[in-house]
Amino acid sequence: MFQFRDLFQWDRFITPNIIKTFYALVIALICLFGLSGIFSGLATMAISPFGGFLVLLSSIASVVVGIVFSRILAEFVLIVFRINEHLGAIRDQGGMK
Repeated sequence: MFQFRDLFQWDRFITPNIIKTFYALVIALICLFGLSGIFSGLATMAISPFGGFLVLLSSIASVVVGIVFSRILAEFVLIVFRINEHLGAIRDQGGMK
């Protein structure tokens, strides 16, 4: 984890530590919106069974797609920082002058 003094120093990045927290928050929001859509689909089934079923299926599909895309985005951010760390290690070894 990072310390408070790390916010004022540029020796290391804090984003790789924070991205996991943001990922958990995004997953929680996706699940909440998914549950809202599922309940909306169930309520719509009372009026229009086919329309409600479509809303229900689209809500479930949206949750799955949202989780996958948020994971891809989080991994992309982590990969960018990992590349930076590896390039710094190569530079420190004297591979680039």
